[in-house]
Amino acid sequence: MAAGSRVLDVCCGAGYAAAGAAQRGAEVVGVDFSPAQVELASTRNPACRFEVGDGCDLPFPDASFDCVLNAIGIPHLPDPDLGLREALRVLKRGGRFAFTVYDVPERAVGFGAIVPTVQAHGNADFEMPKGPDFFGFRDPGESRRRMEAAGFAVIEFTIVPQTWRVRTLDEAITAVMEGTVRARVALQAQTPEAMVRIRAALAQTWAPHQREFGYELAMPVVLASGAKP
Repeated sequence: MAAGSRVLDVCCGAGYAAAGAAQRGAEVVGVDFSPAQVELASTRNPACRFEVGDGCDLPFPDASFDCVLNAIGIPHLPDPDLGLREALRVLKRGGRFAFTVYDVPERAVGFGAIVPTVQAHGNADFEMPKGPDFFGFRDPGESRRRMEAAGFAVIEFTIVPQTWRVRTLDEAITAVMEGTVRARVALQAQTPEAMVRIRAALAQTWAPHQREFGYELAMPVVLASGAKP
């Protein structure tokens, strides 16, 4: 993105993507449905503007931005296809939309191990929050189909390596609980006895990723982007 570009960060969370865009000279606005996240992002990133907003009903006029970002937010939207159409609507012609989603569980071993471990060693009788397939947009064919249906062109995909480095097993579990709604629900539904079994199983699963400083857990993301014709 060029310096001076107007950038919208949808599902901004604590504002990490917004901060990266601002460092490149962009004029950045971030939106998130959570007032607490908006407050946190505003405190951490005073160079950007943040407000409460719905990714499926963006509070901006048509053709307002040169670039729209969505970092790991697509799987949490109640209607991802509407979210794609909204991103297209607020883009200027020729502007680009880019989003990231975590790679498949076999490669994104930080998140990927949690739910299978809970199902095997804990209480699997809990209601998962409703939402789209968390890994559905990882498939390039599926993402391309849905992006084209929304109106995007010049669609591209790439895998971006990413690694979590944590000192202890408990720190890794805490990171997972704080990093995703669905894994948190799965873990909070467990009894103390079940958590002992789950913790032991995760220690075994993550043992190949143990290093001198702690754990190094691969968490690659798929980066997808498309342009507004």
